[in-house]
Amino acid sequence: MPRHFLNILDLTKDEAHAVLHRSKALKDGKVRTTMLDGKTVILIFEKASTRTRVSFEVAVRHLGGQTVFLTPHESQLGRNEPLKDTARVLSRYADALVVRTFGQEKLETLVEWGSIPVVNALTDEHHPCQVMSDVLTMYERTPELCALKVGWIGDGNNMAHSWIEAAAQFGFELTLACPSGYTPDLGILAKARGLGARIVLTEDPMLAAKGADYLNTDVWASMGQEAEQLRREAAFEGYQLNDSLMSLAKPGCKVMHCLPAHRGEEISDEVFEANADMIFDEAENRLHMQKAILEWVFEAL
Repeated sequence: MPRHFLNILDLTKDEAHAVLHRSKALKDGKVRTTMLDGKTVILIFEKASTRTRVSFEVAVRHLGGQTVFLTPHESQLGRNEPLKDTARVLSRYADALVVRTFGQEKLETLVEWGSIPVVNALTDEHHPCQVMSDVLTMYERTPELCALKVGWIGDGNNMAHSWIEAAAQFGFELTLACPSGYTPDLGILAKARGLGARIVLTEDPMLAAKGADYLNTDVWASMGQEAEQLRREAAFEGYQLNDSLMSLAKPGCKVMHCLPAHRGEEISDEVFEANADMIFDEAENRLHMQKAILEWVFEAL
């Protein structure tokens, strides 16, 4: 049976830690392998991308494989062919799918009707590769993850959902500060808490910042939400990650951002530049983490 990576809880806790340690080893050793020699990974991207596309293409090549890149504009994906038909056809051509799309249900359809692994490169519900890379970025600096307090300030979006699941896997304390009407999915939150995650949900960004070892944020209006920009700016007033909030954090607190950043909105330019090394380490770590995830996926085959 193919192994899929649709969200962080698709890994067992032991697997999550093994993938984390492997990603660091791949980075530290500048490792190249032939694990995917002769294999082809199709990248299906319905959302534009810089980091996700490049990091996955390079990751596959570092493992000895090759990629095919598809968007709706140059395939039947944009011409209303049933997704279940696409899944069955592509399963006969390639060895895995890496998908960046809108609804999580599209990945589930590809899994149901296809016969090859599916990796979630981003949906509106989860962004697991990014947050696993963020965990790697913290782990490089503070290996005792379970001793950390992490703050999330902003939208209860796909990133927040994946941080919630990461808290269940890695044991750090997570406080999410989200304005009313923009909280994360309560079912995802309840599942993580049921697995032992230490998570606080609040509307107060100062509570998330207080005593934090790491602070994290994301754009207020994600791709596909451009029409909501003005309404979201009003709702997120006071949620900018700036020097005022940083003053409440633990001395030496580091800031993360998945990029691209809208400086002057969710994060001030001063805070961004003060943490640029950390933020661009995050971006680099997409490459190393995704190699480890691909290795995990293909180990089952």
